[in-house]
Amino acid sequence: MTPILAQNLKFPGPNGQISLKGPDNFLFTNIAGIIGGAIKFIFIFAGIGLLAMLVFAGYDFLTSAGDAKKLETGKQRMTNALIGFVLIFAAYWVVQIAGKIFGLSIIDTVFK
Repeated sequence: MTPILAQNLKFPGPNGQISLKGPDNFLFTNIAGIIGGAIKFIFIFAGIGLLAMLVFAGYDFLTSAGDAKKLETGKQRMTNALIGFVLIFAAYWVVQIAGKIFGLSIIDTVFK
C-alpha cells in the first residue's frame, strides 16, 4: 500500500522517531482511486434519476386525458430524460478515454 496524504506521519521524539500510521485497509491510494470511487456513485445516482424522470414523464403522458399542455409537459420531460441519458453515456466514455490517455485505471477499478 502506498501512503497518501497524512496516512503515515513521522515526528521526531525523545527516543527516535514517533510514527503515526493511518487506517488499515485504506482503499484509496491515489487520486485516480478517489475519482473512481466517486464516479461509481455518481453514475448510480444519475441512473436512478433517469429512471425517476422517465417514470414521471410517462405518468404525465398517460394521465394527460386530452390536455395538450400536460401532454406537452410529458413529452418535454421524456425528451429531457433521454438527453440526460445520452449525456451520462457520453460522460462514461469520456472518463474511460481520459483514463486510457493518461494511464489511469479509473474505469477498470470501478466497473468490475
